[in-house]
Amino acid sequence: QVQLVESGGGSVQAGDSLRLSCAASGRTFSSYALAWFRQAPGKEREFVATISWTASRFAYADSVKGRFTISRDNAKNTVYLQMNSLKPEDTAVYYCAARPAGYNIYTDSHEYAYWGQGTQVTVSS
Repeated sequence: QVQLVESGGGSVQAGDSLRLSCAASGRTFSSYALAWFRQAPGKEREFVATISWTASRFAYADSVKGRFTISRDNAKNTVYLQMNSLKPEDTAVYYCAARPAGYNIYTDSHEYAYWGQGTQVTVSS
């Protein structure tokens, strides 16, 4: 079992930066693929970024490429999402997710077994 707790959300202005963190408890964190998803009001949850267990593979949604960076620190059992040049359309609740046996990258939310409670990011223009 893995528990995930996100932090770092907040309210910012367009063009600002935020770094989200997701701390995991439980064993074998280093073998999990990790991802960030987001859900805006009235919309479905969407993929944002994912990183493989070795941190050698990444994938990003087109809408965040070049602005967001996912990283992980297995020693700290933490995954990060650095968000730069934020836009109002980035406003959403951001969730981290974990998948066992994470050798590849996975962009479908159904691939992930564990989810955090979410952290709100609000970007005003």
